[in-house]
Amino acid sequence: MFLSAMEIDRRSGPDRRKTTFAAYWHGARNPRRRGGRRASDLHYPVVDWYSARLLIPVFTILVLCVLDGLLTVTLMKHGAAELNPLMALFLPHDLAWFAFFKLALTGAGLCVLVACSRMKLFRRIPGETFVYVVLGLYCWLVVYELHMLELAATV
Repeated sequence: MFLSAMEIDRRSGPDRRKTTFAAYWHGARNPRRRGGRRASDLHYPVVDWYSARLLIPVFTILVLCVLDGLLTVTLMKHGAAELNPLMALFLPHDLAWFAFFKLALTGAGLCVLVACSRMKLFRRIPGETFVYVVLGLYCWLVVYELHMLELAATV
């Protein structure tokens, strides 16, 4: 009697395909794809490694997001209004939900920007550029809010 290849299991040891923290840790320390594998991946590569230089701007954007939330709440105590209609739904009712959604939306947007950072967007602009554009916009927003807070304090 012959056994088919489906019936014979020649593997030994633990199943390496199990999803464990050790597998994620190993993959984080030893990334496999740093670039696209095909010619079609030239503009839109799917990779599991991203530039380390994105770490500082991404965390800076998250810190500026928290600072923006604090300044927004402070300015609202001085009579300002939230211009973002989505955030305005949460702000007067519950500050915890406001902070949660503000960080969640910013974090989700940053995940998309980092995932697209190795791509050529609009076939010309490196995706990483958009991370720095968002960083610049958040810096401008915080400086504007600080200026508005200074004006509100003098009145």
